[in-house]
Amino acid sequence: MDRKTVRNWGGRLVLAGFVVLAFVLANAAPLYAQFDTGAVLGTVTDSSGASVNGASVTLTNEGTSATATFTTQADGAYKFTPVRVGTYKVTVTLSGFQTAVQHGIAVNVGQSLVVDIALKPGAVTETIEVTTSAPVLQSQDASVGQIVDTRSVNNLPLNGRNFTFLAQIVAGVNSPQEDGRGNEASGAFSANGLRSAQNNYLLDGLDNNSNTVDFLNGTNYVILPPLDAIDEFKVQTSGFSAEFGRSGAAILNATIKSGTNTLHGSAWEFLRNAKFDAPDFFENANKSKKGEYRYNEFGFSAGGPVVIPKLFNGRNKVFFFADYQGTRVRQGTPQLGAVPTLAEINSNYTDFSDIISSQSGTRSDGLGRIFP
Repeated sequence: MDRKTVRNWGGRLVLAGFVVLAFVLANAAPLYAQFDTGAVLGTVTDSSGASVNGASVTLTNEGTSATATFTTQADGAYKFTPVRVGTYKVTVTLSGFQTAVQHGIAVNVGQSLVVDIALKPGAVTETIEVTTSAPVLQSQDASVGQIVDTRSVNNLPLNGRNFTFLAQIVAGVNSPQEDGRGNEASGAFSANGLRSAQNNYLLDGLDNNSNTVDFLNGTNYVILPPLDAIDEFKVQTSGFSAEFGRSGAAILNATIKSGTNTLHGSAWEFLRNAKFDAPDFFENANKSKKGEYRYNEFGFSAGGPVVIPKLFNGRNKVFFFADYQGTRVRQGTPQLGAVPTLAEINSNYTDFSDIISSQSGTRSDGLGRIFP
């Protein structure tokens, strides 16, 4: 095959590749929301309570300045979904009405938040700003559960920096019955009296279940992010949507923090040292030296806009979040063992006089070997 033929075939392959790519993009199906997102919806009305058609509704993330816009129809309704966990504001504009702005709309994991807006006659340049508060009752679905937010994750006492233990503060949840795998020591919980292995663990909307129930680590989940990386999580114990599937007990739906226009982060170091511990009972009784024990758990988390001086400014566009946690354990563990004595070895393991202090006689086996 000559060079010209090779070039022609190469050009045809490249063209075919572009055609296939264009076909795939043209026929791509929309992706649906992950389970770790929420929704903001409501109705725009005028001062008489009538629905407003053609109003422009803008949802703005107050942390990243990301926006989405919706135009109301005859029923005056709007809906934004999926909406990432965070704090938002809703802005409604329409000619002949004052601009309405509602701040402080906190969207939690799996929450559908209703924000109804009433417009007042006036110029668009006039603005009415309202700061909203969290709804007392979630009326959009019948699920029973509770949000554990960043403040609770950071402030509640927790031994081991395992956020799944905090699921036990939710109504209807308790510590599980002990089993042979040690699940109760890894944050497992029982919802409404059901087995902990029947819970469904989700992380950022993705399956986080150990399908075989991890025998090595004694856990029902696969990935355990550092405590400072958890934004919030929701535990649903009953009445949740069929879209979750799998679970016969509860759903633990966790989401990891993300970057915003403000640089934020944390660093930590937790330690235990034998020098701070008292000797245990046996060390006191034998007047022996305390066993060595050093436990260090350390790490950091950081998030913010991607900014490269004089090259790229990612504010309002590109963000990052990273975390790391390391654990170092040094522990002195007593080891008990024995090796054969010289008399045992030389007698083909028939002379145990070195290890038996008192003998009441001997006996012989079928081979004529004598034993104490």
